[in-house]
Amino acid sequence: MNLRDSNITRLETEEFDALIIGGGINGAVSAAALAASGARVALIDARDFAGFTSQQSSNLVWGGIKYMEGYEFGLVAGLCKSRNELLDSFPSTVKEIRFLMTLNRQFRFHPWVIFASTWLYWMLGRGRTRIPRLLSVKQIHETEPLIDSFAASAGVEYSDAFLHDNDARFVFNFVRSAMDKGCAAANYVESKGAARAEDGAWRTEVEDQVSGRRFIIRSRILVNAAGAFVDEHNRLCGIDTEHHHLLSKGIHLIVPQISEHHRVLAFFSSDERLFFAIPMANRTCIGTTDTRVDDPLTEVTDADRDFVLSNINARLNLPTPLRREDIIAERCGVRPLAAPKTSGESLDVQHMSRKHIVETARASKHISIFGGKLTDCLNVGDEVCQQASKLGLSLQPAGKWYGEPDAGARRIFFRRTAKLGLDEIVASDTHEALSERLWRRYAGNAGQMLDAIEQDAKLAEPLIAEAGIRRCEIAYLAEREMIVRLEDFLRRRSKVELLLPQDELRNSKGLREACKILFGDDAQQRIDEYFN
Repeated sequence: MNLRDSNITRLETEEFDALIIGGGINGAVSAAALAASGARVALIDARDFAGFTSQQSSNLVWGGIKYMEGYEFGLVAGLCKSRNELLDSFPSTVKEIRFLMTLNRQFRFHPWVIFASTWLYWMLGRGRTRIPRLLSVKQIHETEPLIDSFAASAGVEYSDAFLHDNDARFVFNFVRSAMDKGCAAANYVESKGAARAEDGAWRTEVEDQVSGRRFIIRSRILVNAAGAFVDEHNRLCGIDTEHHHLLSKGIHLIVPQISEHHRVLAFFSSDERLFFAIPMANRTCIGTTDTRVDDPLTEVTDADRDFVLSNINARLNLPTPLRREDIIAERCGVRPLAAPKTSGESLDVQHMSRKHIVETARASKHISIFGGKLTDCLNVGDEVCQQASKLGLSLQPAGKWYGEPDAGARRIFFRRTAKLGLDEIVASDTHEALSERLWRRYAGNAGQMLDAIEQDAKLAEPLIAEAGIRRCEIAYLAEREMIVRLEDFLRRRSKVELLLPQDELRNSKGLREACKILFGDDAQQRIDEYFN
């Protein structure tokens, strides 16, 4: 029986302290925090883990310097504190990166105002990152010759952080942590609604999207972490809340690498919002948009593409302007923004707060999570534990429930990789040693891959060219990471889909080899399903 099947058996037969609906970042950290506190936890998602909003971010882990314009200094200070904790706790995954912001002469603020703001931002961040600096137009050109500095008045360089891997991988590692502590988690299990039984427990009817079978999950409390679908699920369960979501669509385009310099290029777009060109391995991620929508299910439009491409072309002196044909991949998602129901529907999403809200209905033992950001995820996990305690769960002090294994485990791992020669195997796309890659992605679970390489050195070779994935990873992914569809592997457990054009993927022998390991006799069916 594979991991997903065994977890579904547990979901059907066991009783849980908490059932969490939604396996995005909010649900993943809630599961990890509660499981570390000794609770019996179940986690389900109608799609794959991180299969909706949490796979569509900019990959930035930042304090939100743009929120300072709205005088949300408390929010920024809190986000910076969270960013710093992620930098310290996940040093292989969350890394500091420099931002170079170019200011045009017509910009509404003087460069010294922006420079002073970056210093305040640095101080709100407790001085954790490198200090800001003000650049002249000449220095902008010397630092990054691609920037069109003709209309520039100055530039500002400051630091924030980003995810070395993709956002969905970051989320899944919290799911993995929760499962390591006893959580029963399964993807492609959709909640059809829940009701409280006579004994006060929740009975949630769910459908396995793979088999089509329905069954009941029993839990003492229910945590709605369904992201953009929180309101919909609350309606299914008869839960009335003080808050709801307004939705803002954001898109990013992945294009060939713009600059070899490892920094984020920041501009103010034509509508005067911050606009980024972000390194992603040997590609560049550009965006984003901020458009009010009513439906969580959105897609990239030609107008979105033209907006992003026109803004980047207007601000960089590229050898050839970027065109739609240069787009390798696209990211499109909605930001669920928390708002009081009394505020009405006329709020401007571009100026709405990005604060999350954890709202608890004590009488029904129900928790709803509104909003949320990758940067603030640890606070969400802690707050859910606090609220669960108030609802009667007897939780043990978890201490630090997140982060990479300790320095001792790291030393043992890297001594072993050094003996295997993995420090000398360097990826062509990221210039990262294989030892670093395996630790960053799997940490303490990477020993299985080292065992395999000891038996067969060829397993250290790339499986799909220019995609980072090594042969030794596939068996582990098949056994431990609940990959149901090919997209789960290409888009969320890795970022292959974001790095390689579809035609290249379609003709990849390595992809077919991976599918045989991941899906067995169903390999061709999964390939056809994905490309069709």
